[in-house]
Amino acid sequence: MKSRSREEEHRLAAYFRGEIARLATKPVRLMEVCGTHTVAIFKAGIRQLLPPEVELVSGPGCPVCVTPNGYLDTAVAFSRQADVIITTFGDMLRVPGSSSSLAAEQATGADIRIVYSPLDSLEIAAANPGKKVIFLAVGFETTAPTAAATVLAAEQAGLANFYVLSAHKLVPPALRALLTAGEVQVDGLLLPGHVSAIIGEEPYGFLAREYGVPAVITGFEPLDILGAVYLLVKRIAAGEAALDNEYRRVVPPAGNPAALAVLDKVYGEADAAWRGLGVIPASGLAVKAAYRRFDALAALPVTVEETKEHPGCRCGEVLRGVARPADCPLFGTACTPEKPVGSCMVSVEGTCAAWYKYGAGRWQV
Repeated sequence: MKSRSREEEHRLAAYFRGEIARLATKPVRLMEVCGTHTVAIFKAGIRQLLPPEVELVSGPGCPVCVTPNGYLDTAVAFSRQADVIITTFGDMLRVPGSSSSLAAEQATGADIRIVYSPLDSLEIAAANPGKKVIFLAVGFETTAPTAAATVLAAEQAGLANFYVLSAHKLVPPALRALLTAGEVQVDGLLLPGHVSAIIGEEPYGFLAREYGVPAVITGFEPLDILGAVYLLVKRIAAGEAALDNEYRRVVPPAGNPAALAVLDKVYGEADAAWRGLGVIPASGLAVKAAYRRFDALAALPVTVEETKEHPGCRCGEVLRGVARPADCPLFGTACTPEKPVGSCMVSVEGTCAAWYKYGAGRWQV
C-alpha cells in the first residue's frame, strides 16, 4: 500500500470510513488477534476513526504475554545454575515470574544475554564450550521456523552444549479455544499477517465453517487495518461468514512451505499452557524425539519453584478479550511499564503497554 500516493491513501481511507459508518447499523465487536495490530491501531488512532458501533478488542496475539509464569520460573531456575548461559529476546527479560524475573537474576550475577536471532546463541555456545547455552524459544508460528533451523544448525555444527526451552505456540488452536469457550462475544477477527505468512489461509478455515465468524488476514499499515475492518463489517452486514486475505502481497494462500518443512522436521504439536487460557490441546510445539538432546527440559535437570499468580493482575482476562486494561485495578498505578506486574505491561506488543503508552488520558473512558 505504500506505493499509493498520499492523496490516494486519504481518498481510500475516507472511503473505508464512510462505508464502515454506513454498514455498521448495529454494535459489532471485532478482535485484533495480533499484538502488533494492537500497537498499530493505537499509533494510527484507528479506534477514533471508527463509529461507536464498532468496538475493537485485543486478543491473545502477544507471544511474551501468553507465556505463563511456570515457563518463566523454569527459565529463572536454569539461570541460577552456575554452568548455564540463558539467551533470550529482550522482551522476556523483565516479565515477572512467580517470585523473580530474568532481569532480577541478571542483576545478581546470572549469565543472561539478549540475542536478536536464535542463531546468535550458537556463536555463544561455540565460544563457551564449558557452559550450557539455553535459548528461550518463545513465539508463534512466525519465529518458530527460525528456532527450528537453529536446532538443525547446532546439529550440523556438532554443538553439544546448545539447548532450547520451547514455549512456541500456535495461533489457530487458541482461536478455537476462545470461540468454544464463548466467554467473549466476537463478531469478526483480524488475523495476524506475520503468522499467516508462514501458515497460509487454510488453518483458519474453521472460523467461518464451524463458528460462523468472518475473519480477515491483514497487514500492519493503517490502510491495511482499516480495510480489514471494512471487509469484516461488510461481511457481518451481509450475514456472511468467510475468510478473506487482504494481505496477499505478503501472505500466499499456502503460506511458506519451506518454513513449514523446517518446522515440521524439528517440532511436533503438543498441548501447551497459555496465560489466561489454560492448557489448550495441540496448541504448542515440542521438540521431536530425534532432536530431544537439544530440548533443555528433557536433557537437563532443574528444580522449579511452585508457580504462583500475582494477586490482582488481570492479564489473563485482557488476553481473552473479556477485560480492558483499564478494568485492572493495578493498571497505571501499581503496574506501569517502568514497574510491570503483568506480562501485558512488559512487551512492546502487550495490550496494557499499548494502552498505557498510546492511550494516555483516554483509558479512563
